[in-house]
Amino acid sequence: MLKNCRISGFADEINRDFEVQMAVLKELGQKYVELRSADGTGVADLTCETAAELGERMAAAGVSVSSVGSPIGKIMITDDFEPHFEVFRHVVELAKLWSVPNIRMFSFFMPEGEAPEKYREEVFSRIKRMVDYAAEQDVVLLHENEKEIYGDAAGRCLELMKAFYGDHFKCVFDFANFVQCGQDTMEAYEMLKPYIAYIHIKDAVKGSGEVVLPGDGDGCVKEILTMLDGAGYQGYLSLEPHLVSFDGLEKLEKGAKERREQDGIAAYKKAYGRLAELLDE
Repeated sequence: MLKNCRISGFADEINRDFEVQMAVLKELGQKYVELRSADGTGVADLTCETAAELGERMAAAGVSVSSVGSPIGKIMITDDFEPHFEVFRHVVELAKLWSVPNIRMFSFFMPEGEAPEKYREEVFSRIKRMVDYAAEQDVVLLHENEKEIYGDAAGRCLELMKAFYGDHFKCVFDFANFVQCGQDTMEAYEMLKPYIAYIHIKDAVKGSGEVVLPGDGDGCVKEILTMLDGAGYQGYLSLEPHLVSFDGLEKLEKGAKERREQDGIAAYKKAYGRLAELLDE
């Protein structure tokens, strides 16, 4: 199943040490990484000099970047956008330095208790500006369905796709995030399948939202991978195990809970092995 897909992943969940990350990926035979942080520094905070050095270290390990795992769009919609847009411009520069078109991004956190529709116009205005810049720079923005952002539920993801989908704006499908939002993943897949260009392999349990191994939760991971196979999907499958309390988790996830697993290397290998099993079935 999905024999022509490329496996990538968030190696910062293995260990904060970039050399350890590369060593584990090399051991697994994984040739791609979704670069989110290295040596404890988030990707958007990397200087171009450090990014170039990381590029050399990745090349030595036989690893390429599948997507810049950026935090772009992970601010409140009520926050000033101008400083964030400058961060976005820097992230685009990093993507070009690593010769990767893909940049993971989000559609802004909504104020608690307020209807996302209230901020639709501002969300769309900001995303249009980013998509226009992405087109100018010839990069691809990959929108991830994250909890508590405008595009957390499939319906609002679909709105964004209908407005901006094209060569420079596409859809990331994250199973666990949909489960944690109370969104049925099969329904989400049917709504978004024409726009999906990248997959995050992460699963979760309804109700508790606990992240578990792919296939052990309520994300219908195997079923949707089978449908993707039938549809001829040939993109990336990016492992985001979220099984350990890794460095920087609290910045990525509001109210992050302690994870059951303690060893990032073992947890990542376990998730990689489970994905391999699913693809062999």
